[in-house]
Amino acid sequence: MTSSTLSWQELVPDEKRLLPLFSRALSTSTTGLESLQSRLLDAIDQLNKNPLCSLLLIKIEEHPSNVKALAQIVEQQLPQRLVDRWVYHSPAVHQFQLQKVVADHLESAVYYADWIESDQLFGYLSEQQGSWTPELGLLHQANGGTLILSTHCLLAQPLLWLRLKKFISEQRFSWLSPDPRKPLPIRLPDIPLAVDLILVGSRESLAEFSEIEPELHANAVYTEVEQTAEIISDQNIIDWASWVAVQADMLELPRPDAGFLLRLMREATRYTNELQRLPISSLWLHKQLGAAYAQGHRLTAQSLSQALAKQTWRESYLPEALQRDLAAPHSLLETKGSRVGQINGLSVLDLPGHPRPWGEPARISCLVHYGDGEINDVERKAELSGNIHAKGMMIIEAWLMAELELEQQLPFSASMVFEQSYAEVDGDSASLAELAVLISALSFKPIQQAFAVTGSVDQFGNVQPVGGLNEKIEGFYHLCQQQGLTGKQGVILPTRNCSHLSLSDEVIEAVKHQQFHLWPVSTVDQALQLLMSCPWTSENEEVSLLSIIQQRIDEAQQPTKPAAGFFSPLRWLKRD
Repeated sequence: MTSSTLSWQELVPDEKRLLPLFSRALSTSTTGLESLQSRLLDAIDQLNKNPLCSLLLIKIEEHPSNVKALAQIVEQQLPQRLVDRWVYHSPAVHQFQLQKVVADHLESAVYYADWIESDQLFGYLSEQQGSWTPELGLLHQANGGTLILSTHCLLAQPLLWLRLKKFISEQRFSWLSPDPRKPLPIRLPDIPLAVDLILVGSRESLAEFSEIEPELHANAVYTEVEQTAEIISDQNIIDWASWVAVQADMLELPRPDAGFLLRLMREATRYTNELQRLPISSLWLHKQLGAAYAQGHRLTAQSLSQALAKQTWRESYLPEALQRDLAAPHSLLETKGSRVGQINGLSVLDLPGHPRPWGEPARISCLVHYGDGEINDVERKAELSGNIHAKGMMIIEAWLMAELELEQQLPFSASMVFEQSYAEVDGDSASLAELAVLISALSFKPIQQAFAVTGSVDQFGNVQPVGGLNEKIEGFYHLCQQQGLTGKQGVILPTRNCSHLSLSDEVIEAVKHQQFHLWPVSTVDQALQLLMSCPWTSENEEVSLLSIIQQRIDEAQQPTKPAAGFFSPLRWLKRD
């Protein structure tokens, strides 16, 4: 059972298919929102058409650019209308009458604020030479239209929210004194009020709002601004590209060309870690557009590539310092030759304050000795591993026990450890590597050190997908590059992770020139065959890893032991 390597064409988007689609998207006038944010558009439509609902709750990351982009979408979707205005007329000093100004033109009447104070929202009374004048606020401007506010802002100012809720529910605005101990210096008539309210916020702030206002939350229209969109059909791709082009127009940037969109798609799939899912976050897109525009005031593939390369360079001081340590003489990591009971695992470092994670290879070793069948996880016993890592160790032990079909306790014990690691280890993404190194120690079959392994396993021997795949592959590639590329090095990864690959240009070039390889596997058997050039099981009478281990166990269970004891190389370590 073998596994073929991935070709470099499988690591990049299909240029022949995508470029014509991107060209079509740049010539269309659609925004792409119909398929990208269909839930959001339906919720806005519901708010507009349902006369009994005046509150819409939207889950969105509360950033000013996100709120502004949302306001623009709401403005585009709501029909323009004639909105009458109410103003105060003063026939005499300190006397005010309410006067309606009939609208003479259509407008969208959508107003928003990511943060607002009481005076900005409700207005205030200004005094000049003993004369008082009402200054209208954002609520008055939005009267007859739609107002978008931050849930976090309202929760931080409970009195402001209570007043706003009272005015909207009563459909009337009353001037209140900012100091309840003092009356207003003048009397002002109430203003009829008709406002549709949209509250935006994170999941946490909306959860807090639901606890404070359970009835309002239950009866409001609710939706979420999606951060990613599934890209399956050609029309999905056109819609996404159209959205990118419209965002560039809104920012008054040059129109991106088809090459820019193709390069952006690669960066987008790296951001989502999935080839068929692209980000539709305005915040993420604006960062890419701004960075590319700074490289020559154009939006081309070259400008974006230059911007991304400079960004990586600016952020790579710490990763490069750690990579130098891995390649230093004191590091025991190897990318050539073969070793028994030693394998290259892969991990991801994500330090607080650093903008991006990066991959770090790790040497995992295993020793086997006569014992009671326990597989000792040194990391666990030293309290340097988490519960998920312990779960992975239990799973590989269960798989091995089932495969060996023993009627009694295993006659050996094993000790497994991440060498030269002094930080906590968690996650089950190294369980495939740990299983392989355990089998190597049991069978005394060497593992090729040109391989690095990532993937978790289940109790049936299936290899499951893991996270941080791109960073892990690039981390091992950089180690191989520093120690010298041989053309045999590469990474064994879960087949189910292939849809998550979006690698850097240098790794793709290395794969293209067959200096580095990627081997997808779906079962433990496939991984073991690659690592040790020996099958796990064999239907014929050929030597297999399983038969070797079973023979060792049979010899260990013999009542008469050689004089040299259990550790005799002629007995335990012989290769016959």
